[in-house]
Amino acid sequence: MVAETSPRLTVLTYNVLTAADARGPARRAVLRGLLCADVIALQEAEAGLLGPEFTVVDLPGRSPSGSGECLASRFPLGAVHTLDEGCMAAEVRSPLGTVLVVHHRGTFELDGEVVRERQALATARSVEELAGADVPVVLLGDLNATPDSASVRFLTGKQSLDGMSVCYADAWAAACPDDPGHTFTPRNPLVRAGQMPAERGRRIDYVLVRGGAHGPLLDVAGCRLIGTEPVDGVWVSDHFGVLAELRPPDHPPGQWAVT
Repeated sequence: MVAETSPRLTVLTYNVLTAADARGPARRAVLRGLLCADVIALQEAEAGLLGPEFTVVDLPGRSPSGSGECLASRFPLGAVHTLDEGCMAAEVRSPLGTVLVVHHRGTFELDGEVVRERQALATARSVEELAGADVPVVLLGDLNATPDSASVRFLTGKQSLDGMSVCYADAWAAACPDDPGHTFTPRNPLVRAGQMPAERGRRIDYVLVRGGAHGPLLDVAGCRLIGTEPVDGVWVSDHFGVLAELRPPDHPPGQWAVT
């Protein structure tokens, strides 16, 4: 078993719903108390949500209301790479060593899976160019795709795209295999009141850990959803956040444990 004293890294992805919608100021007041991970990927966020303990880098492009995507870290950052308008990567100098953290967002349109496939493929190719096999990679984001979609199946090693295959471990599936883990669900009244009134519930927000021939370089110690209940009557967002705790495996993938 992995010792409980082994170093850990907590990562969070959260689509926080633009402050221009649904009582934004009240939601933001509650949200700040939930942003407690080491590394955070935010979608539909505006500047100033995170405190001075974080280094924040923004993805290119913001909406007319000023909302957009960012990646934030409590730990020092090395090189930062803009992969395309919907994706960026940063080297995080964490207690686990250097980890390449990727913030990826898939197009939201329900009928846009062909676009999400292209986006996932482009991100995966960029990561392989940036990170050698011995560099842990964590991909965070609102992928706007369910686990059975082609884009997520590609990322999690269940199918190839355009002659390429990768295999990222899905933190939620690893920690909670019997729970659908819907992050966008009509149980949340902000979903029922929003632009998709016929929504039935989906898991579309992910923490993924890149693996190789013998699995990922980081193990999933736990994973849970946040923002799943109102605080003083206020729902933080129409999405639930995904918070995962990562740790080293008990011995390196591809080797036998020393007995």
